[in-house]
Amino acid sequence: MRFLNSIKTCFTVLFFFSMLNVFGQSDANKFSIVLDAGHGGKDPGNSYHGYVEKDIALKTTLKVGKFLEREKDFAVTYTRKTDEFIELVNRPKIANKIDANLFVSIHCNSVKNFEPAGTETFVMGLSRTDMNLEVAKKENSVILLEDNYKKNYQGFDPSKPENLIGLQIIQEENLYSSISLATTIQDNFTNRLNRKTRGVKQQPLWVLDAAKMPGVLIELGFLSNKEEGEYLNSDEGQTEMARQIANAIIHYKKMYFNETLTEEDIKDIDKKYAEQKEIADSVITKPDDSSPKGEQAKQTVKAEPGQVLYKIQLFASSKRKDLHSSDFKGLKDISFTFENNLYRYYYGKSYDLEYTRKMYSEAKNHGFKDAFIVMFADGKASALK
Repeated sequence: MRFLNSIKTCFTVLFFFSMLNVFGQSDANKFSIVLDAGHGGKDPGNSYHGYVEKDIALKTTLKVGKFLEREKDFAVTYTRKTDEFIELVNRPKIANKIDANLFVSIHCNSVKNFEPAGTETFVMGLSRTDMNLEVAKKENSVILLEDNYKKNYQGFDPSKPENLIGLQIIQEENLYSSISLATTIQDNFTNRLNRKTRGVKQQPLWVLDAAKMPGVLIELGFLSNKEEGEYLNSDEGQTEMARQIANAIIHYKKMYFNETLTEEDIKDIDKKYAEQKEIADSVITKPDDSSPKGEQAKQTVKAEPGQVLYKIQLFASSKRKDLHSSDFKGLKDISFTFENNLYRYYYGKSYDLEYTRKMYSEAKNHGFKDAFIVMFADGKASALK
């Protein structure tokens, strides 16, 4: 009887939400998206190795928004743009009020075991495994931090599995659309960033259920995994992940409005949001010996056709590494190339051979005994003999 009452309570709450939400009219010519940075304020979310979920989620979400705001057909709304606590009950309300086309919530994962890693994207649905159920409990548990949670959620307890079973997707078509977006996001993470994927999963998550439009909850990775946490905590990692989320949303929007998505369209989107190739940069740093106190200040110069660019190759690996990893022993300005299934990692860049030799000595002093100078010219790389 308790079980049936719990389910009845959940559906009562769902009805309560549907009556509470105020609908607005978004710009008919715009694709309206609400970006939700998970946690915030007194709710830090996960915190491991000095990496804090609420901070990473916010920075990544704002980057996604900046990419989308470049597009003339997008209207972007945020549930939060600062470190503030937004009650879970209000996050989907923001999307419902403006009648948004899409709701995207961004989070980071964690477990007690420091080994697991990888991205995963959730859509609304029933949990299939105990591990998935634990994720649902964790993301829903923020409810308990709210002052009026008993009133807002009418007895809903995020720690009880029988309560979670009552959270059902209202419109079946939303589920299909959500899965489509989630799949593209995961494919982008895997194929373009070489991030480990844990797939697309259905989950009874309150924040998705209360939203009246398609939505996904993205777990960028595990902060409990030190290497992955380091990547997600870096500006480069946040930019890369945000770029691929934005890329997926743009593809989704074209499908939503039944726009023709030709190969040229895909190339154009990829060009806008693809990583800039380090070696193809037209602006390169160069030492300036006239700087005060003997410091090697840097100035920017444009590349000349046929000009030789020098870098220090540190090592090669079959695995993609975070450019802020401890594997680089404190060296900054790390870049890489990928060819023949090998990642080649480089330190520094300069047109000045004398300065390059100083960088080479520095790499040796940091323990890279097998380092050597590589020359890049006319799209080809060769070792300096």
